[in-house]
Amino acid sequence: MFKFLGITCEQANEICNKAQYNEANFTEKLKLNWHLLVCKVCTLYSKQNNTLTKVYKIKANECRKQKFCLNNKEKELLKEEMKKTSLQ
Repeated sequence: MFKFLGITCEQANEICNKAQYNEANFTEKLKLNWHLLVCKVCTLYSKQNNTLTKVYKIKANECRKQKFCLNNKEKELLKEEMKKTSLQ
């Protein structure tokens, strides 16, 4: 009856990744949730993926709050390196 919901683990992982960034459509989310009901390995993958995303967002917010500035000497050194790289 629900054969149209059947997807492979590889497809489930792809949809899981898309869902993390709100790129999965309703049908894909439905298929993923159905797959997660029966596949414990993909359920674990999904949980780990969610955890990594949360940790990344927290770290990204912390980094945005900090200001990283180069002093003039560091800026000049960076310009020199960029010139050397572009000439090669």
